[in-house]
Amino acid sequence: MTDPDVHTLTGPYALDALPEDERIRFEEHLTVCTFCSTEVDELREAAVKLATQVATPPPPRLKADVMAAISDVRQGRSPVTERPGRQFSRRSMLALAAASLAAVTAGGVAIDQYRDKTDAIQANDRVAAVLAQPDARTVRSQVTGGGDATVVASNRGDAAVVVLHNLRKLPSNKTWQLWLIDTNQTPHSIGVAAGDLTKIVNGGITGKVAFGLTVEPEGGSARPTFPAAALISMT
Repeated sequence: MTDPDVHTLTGPYALDALPEDERIRFEEHLTVCTFCSTEVDELREAAVKLATQVATPPPPRLKADVMAAISDVRQGRSPVTERPGRQFSRRSMLALAAASLAAVTAGGVAIDQYRDKTDAIQANDRVAAVLAQPDARTVRSQVTGGGDATVVASNRGDAAVVVLHNLRKLPSNKTWQLWLIDTNQTPHSIGVAAGDLTKIVNGGITGKVAFGLTVEPEGGSARPTFPAAALISMT
C-alpha cells in the first residue's frame, strides 16, 4: 500500500470492507492522519443517518405486549458477540434498519408504510455498495464560506455518495446546486440542496472528472454560477 493509496481507503474502512491486513495498516495510518480520521467519522455518521431513516415510534401497545411476553422467554446464551473496532459495518447498519422494520410491523403498521421503510433500507444498501467497491475513491474539499464536501465515487459501480457537511445557511431565494463535470468541462446538474445532506448518485459517474458545488437562485440553474463554492477533482 503506497502513501497516496492509503487515503482512498476511508470509504471501504467505514463500511468494514477491508481485508484484515489492509485494515490493520489503515488503522495505524489513522493514528497519524487527522484528515482520514475525520473523513471516516463523517462517512460513518452519514451511514448511521441513513439507517435511522427507518426508525418509527413504536405503537403504544408494543411495550405492554413485550413485557407480557417476557415471562414466556427462556434465557439462553446469545449467539452474537461484539467485536471491538468493527462499528457501523454494512451488516450492522442493515441489521439496525431491519430491526426497526420488525418493530413497526409487529405493531401492525400498514403495508404502505412498510414499503416506505423498505425504500430507506434500499438506500442504505446502495450506499454500502458504493463504499465497498474496490475502486472507490474518496475526495474531499472545504466549501467557501464554511463546511466541506466529500465525494466517494466508483467508476466500476457507476455510482457515488456525496456528503455535504456544516454548510452555511443561504438566503431563502438561494440554493446549493451539485454538479458533475465531464472530460469536456461540461457540467451536469445532479440536484439542489437546502443544506447538509447525504446524496446517492446512481449512474452517470463514468467519465466525470470533477464534482462542483455552486450557489444558485431558488430552484437551481441550467448552468453553474461561478466562482464555485467547491470544485473537487475526481481523477
